[in-house]
Amino acid sequence: MADHCDSHPSRRAILGTAGALFAWGAIPRTATAAPGARDARLVVVILRGALDGLSAVAPLGDPAYADLRPGIALARDGSGAALPLDGFFALHPSLPTFARLYAARQALVVHAAATGYRERSHFDGQDVLESGQPGPGHTASGWLNRLVAALPAGEGIPPRTALGVGVVPPLILRGPAPVLGWAPPRLPRASDELGRRVLGLYEARDPMLAAALARGLDVDALAGGGPKGSGGLRGLAEGAARLIAADDGPRIAALALDGFDTHANEGGATGRLAGLLGGLDGVFAAFAEILAPRWSDTAILVVTEFGRTARVNGTTGTDHGTGTVAFLLGGAVRGGRVLADWPGLGPAQLREGRDLAPTTDVRAVAKGLARDLFGLSPAVLAGRVFPGSEGVRPMGGLVA
Repeated sequence: MADHCDSHPSRRAILGTAGALFAWGAIPRTATAAPGARDARLVVVILRGALDGLSAVAPLGDPAYADLRPGIALARDGSGAALPLDGFFALHPSLPTFARLYAARQALVVHAAATGYRERSHFDGQDVLESGQPGPGHTASGWLNRLVAALPAGEGIPPRTALGVGVVPPLILRGPAPVLGWAPPRLPRASDELGRRVLGLYEARDPMLAAALARGLDVDALAGGGPKGSGGLRGLAEGAARLIAADDGPRIAALALDGFDTHANEGGATGRLAGLLGGLDGVFAAFAEILAPRWSDTAILVVTEFGRTARVNGTTGTDHGTGTVAFLLGGAVRGGRVLADWPGLGPAQLREGRDLAPTTDVRAVAKGLARDLFGLSPAVLAGRVFPGSEGVRPMGGLVA
């Protein structure tokens, strides 16, 4: 097969070089919130793979905890001691940024939380978590996209465009509402001079693509924060935070972090999960630092599709479970608390004899944030954002 050359770069190459993907509608450049109104930001971080909530936030006060988790249980004292929260619960030592925000009453934990899904498929669990539907198979849109669509329009209302971080937007943000997509460039960042030359080429030959490319270059420059931005998870968060912090930037965003499926060699205070949680803590630090001017109006919700078994398996890991944790942080959060209707870890208290039993629906947490940050009514939340969830009441008292 012969190679074919063209006299100008392809559209795919141009957009890939820019490092910003523009689809799913135009991006309005409207005013920020009216004077005196809260100019709220909501970020949803999805931990794919099912986070072990019993290791992320350990119930050290439960008498059954340590015996269930030989080899991975956290301890109050000694090397790698857990970070104390409230006397009963303690935080994994790889989360010092979250511990600092918790102490400042800008972070909280919701424990024994889950969606309404009760099976053990990652695919279906993520579907339910991100679609916001009662069960799997309803993937036409995500609940965060429907939340954006439900926001009122009009003068003084913040931009209704949301931000999806990654080459493909997470399911939670797919749907009819406009979404701005951004991902760090996989190739070395193009020079400003190359960008200007390519833009000039398309201005002469393809005005529509030129407009998209110009906007993409602008956004990528803002998200990149200069030629030597951080890499990895922190770099991803830094780029997203710069876009969210902009006066005319998106007020709602979502990103997904992979790798939390810890079937084997999970580790305790150190090891595989500790590394994953350390990366997550770097994401928290990046958001707190870059969103500092907006921090008082920011809430970040961290959720996962389900938890992991209470008992350790034969490979010093944990298998697919049910109950887990959700994290909330931000200056808009009334923090310094662990919210838990604790079910206990005794043999008769475990779900199906193996899992932390869930006592809080994560939809109640999301509804509480949406109501108190954006003024959406329980009727709108149950009818449009989380259809069929009339029995799940918004959790109160989450927002400062």
